Amino acid sequence: MVTRTSKKAGDAGEARALAHLLAQGLALVQRNYRVARGPHARGGEVDLIMRERDGTLVFVEVRSRQSAAFGGAAASVSASKQRSLVLAAQYFLMNTQRSTPPCRFDVVALDGDRIEWLRGAFEAS
Repeated sequence: MVTRTSKKAGDAGEARALAHLLAQGLALVQRNYRVARGPHARGGEVDLIMRERDGTLVFVEVRSRQSAAFGGAAASVSASKQRSLVLAAQYFLMNTQRSTPPCRFDVVALDGDRIEWLRGAFEAS
């Protein structure tokens, strides 16, 4: 169960990650893209979908932790979470793009005051 406090912290982390990526020259395509569970979809969510200047679509998972203890925020992106992100990204591409642009999966890890942008954090395979 997500509490109001953790939701608020998650939203603040996403806003911080978004500001960081915008400052790096990426453009926001969509925030909190959700795929509902159904007969043709398993469900899932992408925190941020961004576009690089060269046209690459970037699917971003934002993870926040109070500290880097226990592996930190980046280490919390499990194989299961990666599969969920890939499926949501595929659904997004099928339903919004005429042709498939270059794509990448990034993680923005927030450990306390530290922010780390991991480009190409994992592959779709």
